Amino acid sequence: MKHSVYFEGKVQSLGVNTTSGFATVGVIEPGAYTFSTSSEEHSVLVEGTLRVKLPGEDWKVFPKGQEIVVSSGVSFDIEAQADVAYVCYYR
Repeated sequence: MKHSVYFEGKVQSLGVNTTSGFATVGVIEPGAYTFSTSSEEHSVLVEGTLRVKLPGEDWKVFPKGQEIVVSSGVSFDIEAQADVAYVCYYR
C-alpha cells in the first residue's frame, strides 16, 4: 500500500495493486489543482463534483458516479468546491 500526499495535504490517496493493475482511492479538499499524468488514468467520482479542464478542451463538470479519463503524459486542471472522493485506475 502506498500513501501519497499532494498540495500540503489537501489531496491524499492510498494506492493498492488490484487484479486490474494499480489503483488509488483518494480525497480532495476544496481548491484548484494542476496534475500531471505518467499513464492513462480512469477516475470515478465516489462523492462530490469536480470541474475538470483537460488539454485542448473547455471546462467540464463531473458529478458523482461519472468517469474522468485522462491521457498519459499530459497536465490537467481540476477545481473542487467541496470535499471529493474518487477511485482511480491506471492503465
